Amino acid sequence: MRKIFLLGFVVTVLILGTEANGYLEFNVTELDHIEELEYGVSKSISSFNPLMVGLTLITGAGAKGAVCLDGTLPGYHLHRGHGSGANSWLIQLEGGGWCDNIRNCVYRKKSRRGSSNYMEKQIQFTGILSDKAQENPDFFNWNRVKLRYCDGGSFSGDSQDKAAGLQFRGERIWRAAMDDLKAKGMQNAKQALLSGCSAGGLAVILRCDEFSNLFSRTTKVKCLSDAGLFLDTPDVSGGHTIRNLYNGVVQLQGVRNNLPHMCTDHLNPTSCFFPQNLISEMKTPLFIVNAAYDIWQVQSSLAPPSADPSGYWHECRLNHGRCTPAQILFLQGFRDQMLRAVSGFLNARKNGLFINSCFAHCQTERQDTWFADDSPVINKKAVATAVGDWYFDRAEVKLIDCPYPCDRSCHNLVFR
Repeated sequence: MRKIFLLGFVVTVLILGTEANGYLEFNVTELDHIEELEYGVSKSISSFNPLMVGLTLITGAGAKGAVCLDGTLPGYHLHRGHGSGANSWLIQLEGGGWCDNIRNCVYRKKSRRGSSNYMEKQIQFTGILSDKAQENPDFFNWNRVKLRYCDGGSFSGDSQDKAAGLQFRGERIWRAAMDDLKAKGMQNAKQALLSGCSAGGLAVILRCDEFSNLFSRTTKVKCLSDAGLFLDTPDVSGGHTIRNLYNGVVQLQGVRNNLPHMCTDHLNPTSCFFPQNLISEMKTPLFIVNAAYDIWQVQSSLAPPSADPSGYWHECRLNHGRCTPAQILFLQGFRDQMLRAVSGFLNARKNGLFINSCFAHCQTERQDTWFADDSPVINKKAVATAVGDWYFDRAEVKLIDCPYPCDRSCHNLVFR
């Protein structure tokens, strides 16, 4: 059991790692930022013998000012490709929320989300990072990299607070990591895919066109955002919880100058931190994987405790099976907003989409939701198959699930 502080919430989480009737159950006293479940769930339900990959610190990053919140060196985990994948590269940007004020960032710098001193020396590569063809049929033999997240600003900030001893250098970390990987062979890539989950999925959208510009015109480059479609939408009280959070991140971390100019030319910087204002203008092909009832957004954006002082949403936010008909109707409205947000994006043939009607978050790194016998599917197509068909141009993939509760293949997250 461990205590976790993220976005100002204190929680105690015990991950049970059991699955029954399409649900993953967790015992919690108050809800944690969902990306913390990334690791625990992966460890408990991944393959019997998962690949363990060591941490590499970027030794030249310090000279470039590319450091974590506490000033330590950033790092990544790299597993080399082989055979037909030897010249193909998959870069996975780690997720893990944001810090939007000095207090949160000071706490964060004492964790693996803000310092390489606390990062695991080895992590499992599962799902889209797996090295097994039966678990990851299209990318198993590629060079696969997980770039660790220790800036709290989706690899986009460039500022500091000397008094608090905080370095907001996410954008420099991004550039230093790309330079380091290019020197290790990525510059010769024939194929490349930038992917990421949650805050890392947002970072994919923010950095995708830059990533494409790293390669020659002959390199096939695409991007994949998993659970990164954070919507600028009111919470249950009519307030703007996530907009306030993002405004804090953008202002505190000096994000403005590192946002896509095609957006900041006509919208304010905070609006340009929201994917819905970016995805239709991107030049590089993008695939979006998202749960229509994204559990992080339900719990931390739509119905956080701060917007629900009476506790009316408490049971529903822990377990969708306890939602009232009126609450389900509200959540159906959220799904409708998500579909409107991607309507223009879908007009471009180059883009792809997989929106399933699940209460989930981050489905590409977990083996059970990426590619397994009972993986979530839309039209009998699993996430891994959909992404592979899109990346390799085997088929146009724009899959939108029917509304809840029609999908029986979901691996929903339920909290107790």
